[in-house]
Amino acid sequence: MSELIKLEEENPEFVSPYSSSQRVGGEPVEGFPTVEHRVPMLSLDNAYSIEEVKEFEKRIKRLLPKESFEYIAELKIDGLGVALIYENGVLTRGATRGDGARGENITSNLRTIKSIPLKIKDSKPSPEYLEVRGEVFLSRDAFEKINTEREKKGESLFANSRNAAAGSLRLLDPKITAKRPLDIFLYNIIFIDERLRPETQLKSLEFLKELGFKVVPHSEKPLKNFEEIFNYYNQKKEKLEELEYNTDGLVIKVNSFPQQKLLGETSKHPRWAIAFKFPAKQARTTIRNIEVQVGSTGAVTPVAIFDSTSLSGSTISRATLHNEDEIKRKDIRVGDTVLIEKGGDVIPKVIKVITAERTGKEKIFKFPKICKVCQSPIFRPEGEAVARCTNPSCSAQIKKRLQHFASRSAMDIEHLGPSIIEQLVEKNYVKDFADLYLLDENTLAGLERMGKKSAQNLKEAIEKSKNAGFQRVLFALGIRHVGERASQILSEKYPSIDKLAEADRESLEEIEEIGPRIAESIVNFFSQRSNCGLVERLKRAGIKTSRETGKQKKATLEGKQFVLTGALESFSRRKAKKAIEELGGRVTSSVSKNTNYVIAGKDPGTKYQDALRLNIDILDENGLKKIISKD
Repeated sequence: MSELIKLEEENPEFVSPYSSSQRVGGEPVEGFPTVEHRVPMLSLDNAYSIEEVKEFEKRIKRLLPKESFEYIAELKIDGLGVALIYENGVLTRGATRGDGARGENITSNLRTIKSIPLKIKDSKPSPEYLEVRGEVFLSRDAFEKINTEREKKGESLFANSRNAAAGSLRLLDPKITAKRPLDIFLYNIIFIDERLRPETQLKSLEFLKELGFKVVPHSEKPLKNFEEIFNYYNQKKEKLEELEYNTDGLVIKVNSFPQQKLLGETSKHPRWAIAFKFPAKQARTTIRNIEVQVGSTGAVTPVAIFDSTSLSGSTISRATLHNEDEIKRKDIRVGDTVLIEKGGDVIPKVIKVITAERTGKEKIFKFPKICKVCQSPIFRPEGEAVARCTNPSCSAQIKKRLQHFASRSAMDIEHLGPSIIEQLVEKNYVKDFADLYLLDENTLAGLERMGKKSAQNLKEAIEKSKNAGFQRVLFALGIRHVGERASQILSEKYPSIDKLAEADRESLEEIEEIGPRIAESIVNFFSQRSNCGLVERLKRAGIKTSRETGKQKKATLEGKQFVLTGALESFSRRKAKKAIEELGGRVTSSVSKNTNYVIAGKDPGTKYQDALRLNIDILDENGLKKIISKD
């Protein structure tokens, strides 16, 4: 490497962008820009038992009643999902999964991973455009070395290898990322020239290997039925400790790509794949205390604090106990020896108390009647399991509500993370949502880890959020039971938040999809003077709390279903979806007989072929513009 760098310094005209010396370069960045995935990075549905995998196979048989099919099994790596794009064989972009629709552009950091080719191997023919997806991870040895070094420096330790990998990828200085021995397994081809597209998942993995990628460990041949899946599962389960990396199960995929297209996906999961989880590992520990946490709606949740315990690749010392009834049902006491496991290999939970080891010194937990944060009364409504702090100005509630308010689906305020919110509330700069819009750059720059540029970026993001729109504002307010879908329905029914505030329970219940629970919650919210005052302050700050004035858009696309495929030049996928939905249309992720239009951009992929096969109308970008511009 030293010789290569010296030669390139002496002969800069021969330095190529995919030289090994170019993996790390440039100055630290201020932050990572957001990018949209052309195809959403969906999560996988999970199966924890043989019965659930059998049900998965039954669903496939129901959907493909006259077809035979086979599977491929891949190890489910415990890491961070990323998408890599290659143009003319050269890596041009790498992004995190993010929320599935949008991720962060972390190309500079991904270039530091030696197992990611900066230029793919030549093949005949060679793909002009290629998008692949994989899992970035740290080996067990690498994780231990990183934590050992951090301990020597007096730094906090990573809880598990997944957190360490994710943290390493999001470092703002790629030179530091380069010092972390990150690795990657590739598992999917998303976009490729049609002439090169493999017919099966197994062939796609073989093709990725030919191009120079390191692919996920998988079954060497297709598995023909459930029995073969289960045999392979047992083989891998018995050898987990021999692996150099952490895995929590198998990913079972229908092998044929044409059959995957027919099966399609839901809004969250592909129907042609499932994660068959290995049994959760359990451990014994001792509960030292039970504390309570206060959420955004005032919900008071008990949390068990126990001796630090290593479990499924991470060190845990706390687990939620959900509510008072759950503690009584399991008879959990401070000082008890308990059995814990990680549900879905993610969330720690107390399975049971080992009563045989009780000494008589254990203490029964008494649920508090006073909030530990604000000293206000805690009240448990009749018929509900959850107790709540009655003070809406409780700082613990404010912090959680602000996090929701700033989230992507709400006001989408970039750079306003939990640590910044913590400081703003603790320093008494912010007591509610409206106070955010009174902050100036000097105040923000005075916060820890906030320089002048960061303060400017945050101030600009706060100002930008003023135009988020009525629907997002309604969701951001955090009215109990009012989620994204309810916010959309209500913002279409009522022209402004003032009109919604005047609505009674009966008129709200008449709206389709708005039931008694949501109606009652809305009426209760606007019956409180403090909430009405907050809305008025938001309006004075310049927040738009009504639909756009001017000519009202007609629901000209009501009942019509659209599918977007390929890259659009004038729209982001999110903006195109919003434009269609504003006219009453619906955007789905897969083509079916119920689809009315497929909007095809550049490099449309397989959905375009599905539309041709099903004789569905295909429109280009100009066709979409004509539809949404009609009165």
